[in-house]
Amino acid sequence: MNRTITLIPGDGIGPEVTRAVVRILEASGFTPQWEPFSAGSEAVAEHGTTLPQPLLDSIAKNKIALKGPITTPVGKGFTSVNVGLRKALDLYANLRPVWNLPSVQSRFTGVDLVIVRENTEDLYAGLEHTVVPGVVESLKIITEKASTRIAVFAFEQARRRGRKKVTAVHKANIMKLGDGLFLECARKVAANYPDIEFDDRIVDAACMHLVMRPERLDVLLLPNLYGDIVSDLCAGLVGGLGVVPAANLGENGVGVFEAVHGTAPDIAGRDIANPTALLQSAVLMLQHLHEDQKADAIVSALKKVLASGHVTPDLGGKASTTSFADAICRELSSSG
Repeated sequence: MNRTITLIPGDGIGPEVTRAVVRILEASGFTPQWEPFSAGSEAVAEHGTTLPQPLLDSIAKNKIALKGPITTPVGKGFTSVNVGLRKALDLYANLRPVWNLPSVQSRFTGVDLVIVRENTEDLYAGLEHTVVPGVVESLKIITEKASTRIAVFAFEQARRRGRKKVTAVHKANIMKLGDGLFLECARKVAANYPDIEFDDRIVDAACMHLVMRPERLDVLLLPNLYGDIVSDLCAGLVGGLGVVPAANLGENGVGVFEAVHGTAPDIAGRDIANPTALLQSAVLMLQHLHEDQKADAIVSALKKVLASGHVTPDLGGKASTTSFADAICRELSSSG
């Protein structure tokens, strides 16, 4: 299959985990043409901007990108590359499946959730300004169009994945207009999916339920800021951001598949970073491209290697990034 995919290795441990995942993908038989680009601080040094136009053009042309972690400065410096990509490409849906993996220590078992987050508006869009010195105003924008679009996406994902229930998460008891509109749109969309149960929960109650009985929830539908917080909370239920995938999806099949953990500069270059999150995101990418057989083979190989205990230090093992990827490649080879 002659397909070109935009590759954004990122910084810190990004290039190491990206190399490992590319090797595993190619061992599975998925051998696209990779088109690499820098972003973030490296791109600023080279192009004078965090998101060079050639990178955006590449994703628009190829429709698919695989992205390693990129540093976002806190409180100063350049704005988030992730937010910039979502805005520039209208990647309106953030998809975060969360489930337990073998031998990954967590406080819960049997977790199997899908978090769907609206990606383009709400407080997380970063629309803020200084009114007068010492007073900052941040704008929470909720629209019928964006709320309806993400609700349709959530119900379509539920159908595709054989899920039984969608839960809208909100704070409409206090933000009656903004979150009220989000909830109203979700209810209207739910009426078109009688085969899927629908309910809603206030965000603080939803968080409590997640840390008490996560198995009672299925697909979660959230506005942008709540979705950012709750998706990380859910990652914590199964072992953390180092083992969960993420996809940012738009119209016409455009998708950026990424690791959402940090760049871990303290271990960069030491060959001990865990590539599982980016690998799981690459599996989402394969599923998006209808390469289900290759996706299933990688998941099976990953589970076998994790169960064997040959894992990186963050999971309690002594494997290097390279040897962990080698082990998965061997499993793919033996099963192929």
